[in-house]
Amino acid sequence: MASYQWELPPELCCRPMAFVALTGLDVVYNAVHRAIWDAFCANRRADRVPISFKVLPGDHEYPKCRTKRTSYEWYIPKGILKTGWMNKHLNLVPALVVLFYELDWDDPQWKEKQSECATKVEIVRTSLQGRNTKVAVVLIQKKTPLPPGEDLVASERASALCNVCDLSGKSLFVLPHTDHLVGYIIRLENAFYEHAQTYYYTEIRRVKSHKEFLNKTTHQLLFVRHQFKIGFFSELKQDTQNALKYYRTAYSLVHELRAHETNMLEIKTMAGFINYKICRLCFQHNTPLDAIAQFRKHIDLCKKKIGSAELAFEHSAWMSKQFQSFGELFDEAIKLGLTAIQTQNPGFYYQQASCYSQDRKQLAQQLCQAGTSYPSPDLLDTQSGGLDFYGQRPWRQGHQSIDPPDAEKERLGVLALHIKERDVPHSELIIALLSNAVAQFKKYKCPRMKSHLMVQMGEEYYHANDYNKALKLLDYVMCDYRTERWWGLLTAILTIALRCAYLMASIKDYIIYCMELLGRASTLKEEQKLRIEKNLIKVLMNEVPDAEPECDPSCVSAARSMWSDRMVLAGSNELTVEMQDYIPFLQCKSRFQSPSFHVDESIQLQVFLRADCPHPLSFNKLSVSFSNQEYNQWCVVESSGQDSMTLLPGKTKCYNFSFVAKTEDVGKKIEMTGIEMMVGSNSSRCVFLSWRGAGGDAASAHEALQASRSSRRCGRGLEARQELDWDSLTMQHSTMIISRIPKISVQLSHQPPVLINEMYCISLTVQSQEDSIAKDVKLTTGLKPGQDANLGQTTHVTLNGSQVCDDSAPALLPEVPLGDLKPGEKMERCVYVRCVSNGPRVFLFHVAYSIDTTVEGRHIVCKCHKDETVTIETVVPFEVSVKFASIKQFEPLDQVELDIPYLLMMDILSSSPWPLLLTSSSLQLLTMTSNTPQLLSQLQEVVLQTGECASECFCLRCPPLNNSNNTVATGQYLISWRRKSSSPDSPLVQTAVTLPHVILESVPLYIHADLPSFGRVRESLPVRYHIENRTPLVQEVEMAVEPSDAFMFSGLKQVRLRILPGSEQQILYNYYPLMAGYQTLPQLNISMPRCSISNTHALRRFLPQRIFVKPQGRQLDDGFIAAA
Repeated sequence: MASYQWELPPELCCRPMAFVALTGLDVVYNAVHRAIWDAFCANRRADRVPISFKVLPGDHEYPKCRTKRTSYEWYIPKGILKTGWMNKHLNLVPALVVLFYELDWDDPQWKEKQSECATKVEIVRTSLQGRNTKVAVVLIQKKTPLPPGEDLVASERASALCNVCDLSGKSLFVLPHTDHLVGYIIRLENAFYEHAQTYYYTEIRRVKSHKEFLNKTTHQLLFVRHQFKIGFFSELKQDTQNALKYYRTAYSLVHELRAHETNMLEIKTMAGFINYKICRLCFQHNTPLDAIAQFRKHIDLCKKKIGSAELAFEHSAWMSKQFQSFGELFDEAIKLGLTAIQTQNPGFYYQQASCYSQDRKQLAQQLCQAGTSYPSPDLLDTQSGGLDFYGQRPWRQGHQSIDPPDAEKERLGVLALHIKERDVPHSELIIALLSNAVAQFKKYKCPRMKSHLMVQMGEEYYHANDYNKALKLLDYVMCDYRTERWWGLLTAILTIALRCAYLMASIKDYIIYCMELLGRASTLKEEQKLRIEKNLIKVLMNEVPDAEPECDPSCVSAARSMWSDRMVLAGSNELTVEMQDYIPFLQCKSRFQSPSFHVDESIQLQVFLRADCPHPLSFNKLSVSFSNQEYNQWCVVESSGQDSMTLLPGKTKCYNFSFVAKTEDVGKKIEMTGIEMMVGSNSSRCVFLSWRGAGGDAASAHEALQASRSSRRCGRGLEARQELDWDSLTMQHSTMIISRIPKISVQLSHQPPVLINEMYCISLTVQSQEDSIAKDVKLTTGLKPGQDANLGQTTHVTLNGSQVCDDSAPALLPEVPLGDLKPGEKMERCVYVRCVSNGPRVFLFHVAYSIDTTVEGRHIVCKCHKDETVTIETVVPFEVSVKFASIKQFEPLDQVELDIPYLLMMDILSSSPWPLLLTSSSLQLLTMTSNTPQLLSQLQEVVLQTGECASECFCLRCPPLNNSNNTVATGQYLISWRRKSSSPDSPLVQTAVTLPHVILESVPLYIHADLPSFGRVRESLPVRYHIENRTPLVQEVEMAVEPSDAFMFSGLKQVRLRILPGSEQQILYNYYPLMAGYQTLPQLNISMPRCSISNTHALRRFLPQRIFVKPQGRQLDDGFIAAA
């Protein structure tokens, strides 16, 4: 029988699949048969039909079929479901037996082998006598068969074989052993599956046919049995929808049975089986809500069906199993894709299963009394080795009446169950269920449920005497309860942990839990704290503590022995306890009195201690450790002689320390790395209580927050308190060592802004206000680090102002020695800055020196420095605009003609806020040449105020070029200048302006005119036009003069000329002005028929357009002409 009635048998929990038996295969010695068997069984994918195959010998004995009952009139059922029925139809009685036989259609011994095959089929049928199991034959052939209808011999012999073996045509198959074996096997499987479906359909109809013979008076059990069998056959047939329907009907019928103490276990067992099937199918159909609803209904119907009071623990065990199995089904469905949520996940069912297991444990302890012997003979053992029906008692199988047949046997059977229950490892069962629940709550992010169940696991480990695992779990959970401030829960867990530590004789853990139970987070009563404090003192005195209350007396003596052994060991007399992770009775906070100290000041440190234990606490040593261990020696206090330092309960005590920082720590942080306090003595046991950083414990941060909120609400009323408020004490774990305050003044004098490329002078004045000599004064000056990297490449600093520094000068001058500085003495230096790009810059002036001083009687050398920064804008001193113009009318030129003079004009506009002195200017020409003998500067010693403009003009000519490039560079325009306010000895700044490129144009004809500077009304005005051919060809030129209202003229109005290459023609016209003032000259139209690139408009720009005509009759002065 199963070990327990409530355990679910494996044949119930597995997925039912059609059972097909394969005979005639020698899978051990025949390689072909082995390959066929592997194709059936190996690597079955989910898309293949659900069939369970098994290889059986040809003469295998199948279970005998009982004689069919013709009437149920006097039949009284002995139980609901036999224990072997499900296994019989899953693994013993096949739906189809397949005989494999090697036979080709053209086999020479066809007749003999045909008879042999028929004999084997008959043997199989004989062993299945009375059953509806189908029989099929598979012929293993070496050749691939021809398509149906083409092989007449195969058709005839197949028909003959079916007649001899009494088979239908659908039960004979051919399996060629070729490369496509797996494909043929899959086709065979589908055919086998259809035969199995037919078999299970026949079985369902057979069971249904019994219904007309049953009555509800004596055959109630059969109604349940038949509905369950139909549902099970439907599952084998893979008709899960109908299976679910029949299982639901069976479940309703099982609860209609009349229940009493003798059959209560059988009813609950079958109800559990059927409920499992229903829930499994609901999850399989992806209807989890139906599964949950069914399970809740099941629990509501069965939770009060306890049965015999003497065996109440069995009911709790059965209930636990129901919740556990549903949780497993739920978890399996989730793995297959179902989505669960926080409030509905398998963890709740595992948790409830553990609760019923705990109830089972308690009931077993109450009902199963120790000291009784196991009855003989063993009533739980049956002759067959198992029960006939599920849920029945071994000593009264098949008994369905209300009263047991033998009261004495009933009493002995219950006693045997009690004794067997005593040996059950209840704690292991509970821990396993709790572990499953914790894993689920962790998966679905339910931290409080997880912590709650871990506490229960720890308690179970404690009851199972596995104190080490109990402590590990409880330690893990206590961290959460400390953080969330569940003081009552924390105290209860600490009490259990203290018992574990005592029973393990773990000295360190015992001390930690004692200190925490004496602390402010403990909710124990005063007398309990006094007892714990007494035990703690005993441990510190190297004595064995008293046993903790509620400890198992059988374990206390072993614990005392372990404690005695621990006290003898000298190596365990020194312990270190990290206080930061707990909430002990001893609190510690420390702080530096300032976030920073100057190096010439003593560093002040305070350590606050407070004890919450019932009696005063004595300790022998207090020390503070720092990140720089050289300071540790200055912050130690020890008890002198026999006198120890004492902390009064509830009172805060402060210890002050001071020390002098080292000069090399300037600019560094000094951090407290820990505080250590020694409790006990070297002669007994030393316990070093250690706090990391500045102290505090697991609850300090929240208490400080609460204190700050309350102080804001109370306002200034707290200032009147004389007693220190512990919660409002803030911790300062680090301080910065900063340099001594410098007693020098640094002054800067300059005239901003900086002009690009100039040597900008910044005057620096340093004056000492120290009482002694400032030694080794050094200056670091220049561009302040941390700015744009491009500024470092365009800024140059020097102390030499006699010449302009080049690009190799650095942007920052480091540690320029200035010598010593006596008290009251002044020192002046000039720093020159050259910036080659505009924009703001931050300049640093760092003056460092060293000075001797004394702090608390110690002589130290302090390094002091003072920084001054100044932000200066860099601007362009002037803007230069360049343009090209024609000689005649000063018109702007976009293009320049080859070998024709033109004007280069520069305008210099001052944008400097300070006057500029332009000393000289010059041109550096590349391809152009001057049209004048010398290029003289027109801007010598010119002073420009802000916004003023200076202009300069040069006459240039572009000589003929050998290359064909039509764009050439002009050159550079150089301007030498300085500030007007600077000294005459200051270096001049030379600014180079790159002149624009010009576009060259080659003209075939060059024409210019000679005419007077003015004319008079009614007086002849001679104008001579010079026409020059600049092409290598003879050019024909047509010229025509357009009439004008302002002039009369004499000369050829229209003329056609022929000009040789490189030669010139002259034409003279006499113009006769008719009106005074500026008048437009008659237009001269010129065309060149042989040159397509010329046009009149291009040639006109060489000719004068207007001329001033004076009136006739009186002499006009020059001023009037200028005004006109």
